[in-house]
Amino acid sequence: MLSFEQKLDRYAALAVKVGANVQPGQIFVINTMIDAAPLVQLLVRKGYEAGAKQVIVKYSDEKVNRLRFEMAPEESFDELPKWHAAEMEELAENNAVFLTILSSSPDLMKGINPARISANQRSFGQAMAKYRQYLQADKMSWTGIACPSPDWAAKVFPDLPQAEQMNQLWDAIFSAVRADVEDPIAAWAQHIERLESRAVALNNKKYHALHYISPGTDLTIELPEGHIWAQAGSVNAQGTPFVANIPTEEVYTAPAKYGVNGTVASTKPLSYGGSIIDRFTLTFEKGRIVDFHAEEGQETLERLISMDEGSHYLGEVALVPFHSPISESGILYYTTLYDENASCHLAIGSSYASNIEGGKTMSPEELAERGMNSSITHVDFMMGSPETDIYGITTSGDREPIFLKGNWAF
Repeated sequence: MLSFEQKLDRYAALAVKVGANVQPGQIFVINTMIDAAPLVQLLVRKGYEAGAKQVIVKYSDEKVNRLRFEMAPEESFDELPKWHAAEMEELAENNAVFLTILSSSPDLMKGINPARISANQRSFGQAMAKYRQYLQADKMSWTGIACPSPDWAAKVFPDLPQAEQMNQLWDAIFSAVRADVEDPIAAWAQHIERLESRAVALNNKKYHALHYISPGTDLTIELPEGHIWAQAGSVNAQGTPFVANIPTEEVYTAPAKYGVNGTVASTKPLSYGGSIIDRFTLTFEKGRIVDFHAEEGQETLERLISMDEGSHYLGEVALVPFHSPISESGILYYTTLYDENASCHLAIGSSYASNIEGGKTMSPEELAERGMNSSITHVDFMMGSPETDIYGITTSGDREPIFLKGNWAF
């Protein structure tokens, strides 16, 4: 039986060696909340052990963040953080590697005026447009992991005594990322290989469109010519492999911007900007969202969709079987990093340049010509279930099952 310290050490090793894959001489940037300080200290040590020339830690405090939204003047949320964007761009252009630790409470911004949150997200998204292009074209290595915080653990396990909530969430995370097995790094190599085999099989099909059918969902998504199915294991511009999300269970591609028609229903709550959007539907015509309704978080959903013109369209199509570790755990995590890996999902907003042949070196204009969406946002939402059937439609119009009853059909 591994101790907590042993599993935490393996988790940090996975983040540095597999996720970020820090190389000698690189700058290693860690974005995190202060709740994660013990994990951060371990990551810093492992970063230097991997040969990083400098590890930069950028701490944030969710209570301080909330105070800003409660008390700062209205106009401050419209100001673009150009200084932050310039720093991130410079680091990316100098081959820095980025790791983000998620730990915030899903209800962090409950009760805050959604207009303030939306204005801040819009100004931040506009400022970070170039950095986002770098990220979505794999110019540099980047990854995301999670670390429990008391508020997050209480949201996930509300029925447990407070003393047990953190331990339970840590155990769930260690299991989901394979940090509790004998050789986590070897286990991840095998896992990425399995996901890649799925991506290769789909790429060989070259489907024209996908048709989703499940309760509340009847949606057709056309795929652009030359689309690429990928998984979270990628290669940056310098040829270094990395894994963008730990955990990951998805294979994904980009939709044709104007080729989405029908209605889709969510199957899990979406934690967005410190608020929850739940039990919602989106209706598309020629790619654009023309109608939407949420039983919880209607105003937040409206502000997400109206972020810019591109946020009225989809940017990602991802397949995750119901019979996958995070799904079968039965845990609702209230954070997209985990919940998206328990369910098929779509993303509102920008497409990844890596999902189209030659896309990593294309200009925004060239990507648009190929049917790729551009936006200042990219937000995944879950829409898969044990009742989800997905059919691939060939260029000749034939239909082939990809998913039946929530799982791979081949």
